[in-house]
Amino acid sequence: MNKEQLRQHIIAALHSDLTVLTTAATAAHQAATHEECIPDNKYDTTALEASYIAQGQANRAQEIRVALESYRKLKLQAFDEETSVGLTALITLEDEAKHRRQVFLGPHAGGLKIATDSTEIVVITPRSPLGRNLIGKFSGDEVEAGADASQKTYTITSIC
Repeated sequence: MNKEQLRQHIIAALHSDLTVLTTAATAAHQAATHEECIPDNKYDTTALEASYIAQGQANRAQEIRVALESYRKLKLQAFDEETSVGLTALITLEDEAKHRRQVFLGPHAGGLKIATDSTEIVVITPRSPLGRNLIGKFSGDEVEAGADASQKTYTITSIC
């Protein structure tokens, strides 16, 4: 999968998530304002709880809208063996056991997984620990990822 195809898959996944969240936020808002949610007494917090859920879903939907716009305008950069890792790099990492994983350094949607025919590509951002460690590295460099107990060392085998 080339990076333009990957970008299109990310956009499609974000659009799908936005549709689901928008529907959920609308339903939560309707529940919060429904006449059956009018408090019976000062201890009845049903409407308040529903409004918190609606607000949270609306906030997440807005984050996805920002991510979608960002990916639609994203200019994909070309990388090679002489170029250090930066935004829009597709990086192949290999651990000590020779297990490989691919990550795409994107502006938003960290944690999003895109399945391809042969592998899974995980979107990471420069704000993530792995993203911070990868910025400025070259093919052949080593990076560390994970929490203290589960920390792994990876070698960058390719950047494109």
